[in-house]
Amino acid sequence: MKRSWIFILASSLLAAPLTLNDYREASSRLIGAALSDDSGLARLEYLCDRIGNRVSGSAALEKAIVWAEQEMKRAGLENVRTIPVKVRHWVRGQESLAMIEPLSRPIAMLGLGDSVGTGPNGIEAEVVTVSNFDELEKLGRAKVAGKIVLYNAPYVSYGTTNVYRNSGPARAAALGAVGALVRSITPVSLRDPHTGATNYQTGPKIPAAAVSLEDAMAIARLTAGGERVRVRLTMGARMLSDADSFNVMGEIRGREKPDEVVVLGGHIDSWDVGQGAQDDGSGIMAAMNAVVLMKHLNIRPRRTVRVVFWTNEENGSAGGRAYRDWLGEVVKSHVAAIEMDEGAEKPLGYTVGSDSAISEAALARATEIGKLLDGIGAGEMTRGGGGTDINPLTQAGVPSFGMRTVGLHYFDWHHSNADTFDKVDPQDFRLNVASLAVLSYVLAEMPERLTDAR
Repeated sequence: MKRSWIFILASSLLAAPLTLNDYREASSRLIGAALSDDSGLARLEYLCDRIGNRVSGSAALEKAIVWAEQEMKRAGLENVRTIPVKVRHWVRGQESLAMIEPLSRPIAMLGLGDSVGTGPNGIEAEVVTVSNFDELEKLGRAKVAGKIVLYNAPYVSYGTTNVYRNSGPARAAALGAVGALVRSITPVSLRDPHTGATNYQTGPKIPAAAVSLEDAMAIARLTAGGERVRVRLTMGARMLSDADSFNVMGEIRGREKPDEVVVLGGHIDSWDVGQGAQDDGSGIMAAMNAVVLMKHLNIRPRRTVRVVFWTNEENGSAGGRAYRDWLGEVVKSHVAAIEMDEGAEKPLGYTVGSDSAISEAALARATEIGKLLDGIGAGEMTRGGGGTDINPLTQAGVPSFGMRTVGLHYFDWHHSNADTFDKVDPQDFRLNVASLAVLSYVLAEMPERLTDAR
């Protein structure tokens, strides 16, 4: 009989709604500290101006990893460590693109990540322009072979338009093209091309580059008007042997359940242009600052809160997989995973999900937590994925949270030379820190796991 009553009592506790008053005082302290603290911004400025962009395999990335580990230790985080990760080592080399017919002029370009090179002599070829894959297939091998294909696809959304950068070169190569140009995946341009990875999978590999919106549209107008457009592309790109890299992590150990973990973070690597400020220096520095503020305010939740700087997100996602492999069966101890990788514009809330589809009760519980962030306009909780770095955790059933922002300008700067520290608004950055601090704190402090909600 006693066991029955204990079971009923435990079940009622699991079913009880979240009592927000239990978390308001600590949440208010975290928000107040985040909005008045600039140490995270100072770290981001150092990362951008003193270290710079951090492509996988580069000396700059390894310098950033050493510095990040030291910063976590200086800030007083516990169990600071690095986990070895093998990463792709792609090198851009010297590159150029120029129109040689019907007139002679340079074209603004950036080689796509993981692209092959042209060889030292470059390639000269006529350009055929398409807006989508249907147009490419209609041209067929007869009109594509020996040509350079330009994908002049207007920006719809990153997820929709990115397919032309990701698989466009491979599909052009399958029809005999000798090169591929992709209109930059951005809604806005000041003749500033945006790079990003391409994926050849199997089959022939051809040199591939992004061109600015202005140049893509100019070439498209010429070809549509019946002009023969001929260009010269030179790319010194090459893939070297996999390089040694590391994930960096530190934590605050839980006071009651230290073996249960809420993990948050972003990726420390970037592309080799700009400073990697929004993508994703802002994410890792905001996540670290959220945990450091708990330390400074002497807020130690029931569970461990761990910050991780994952490596190699941009062209391989090896860091996220290595972290999951490092955990092994201990992944079951992860209560939640949070990723910030959409820049540091004003936060709106989070997408919430897991590989087995988050339950309505768990989403409702997350929505309750979000109410603690309504005061800063960051409390919206909607279904969705968490992010590339935490995807292996999501697939293992860990509830995942992906930071959502207003996203007004992120893709104006994304993967370009314009992704620099000056684009980070200090107040928006502080709001992101506050949001991450409150969410990770409550998930680590509440008696039950999010997945226990009924």
